[in-house]
Amino acid sequence: MRLSARVDYALRAAAELAAAGAGPTTVGELAKEQDMPPKYLENILLQMRRAGLVRGQRGPEGGYVLARPAGEISLADVIRAVDGPLANVRGERPEHVGYRGPAESLQQVWIALRATERAILEEVTLEHVATGALPERVRQLAADPAAWD
Repeated sequence: MRLSARVDYALRAAAELAAAGAGPTTVGELAKEQDMPPKYLENILLQMRRAGLVRGQRGPEGGYVLARPAGEISLADVIRAVDGPLANVRGERPEHVGYRGPAESLQQVWIALRATERAILEEVTLEHVATGALPERVRQLAADPAAWD
């Protein structure tokens, strides 16, 4: 799985907002905490706002806050907001890509890959990430030495 810089920044900023709680956090504060370019991050937060994941608050006490509790926002929600569908092949959903001959079963592989990816990314919430209390299944998978190869 390849994650774009946009997704990486969005997830890191969302985790910061989850850890911040109810108070607004400015783009500058988020960018500084996670060492990200503020202008680029502003565009990402606008996408997340359009998707209903964050709310912007104007004024001297302004900034961004999560639009829902951190435990209700999955990593998949954030990824979809800034990068579209979780798994695609040449920009298409796996079920819309057809193969012939010996490559025909690749479509099933891509669909299975998306299902596995979705199972993890929809289970893990921003609250899990911000608190470090990841679901047991995720901790077990990450603890497997073969996972690091």
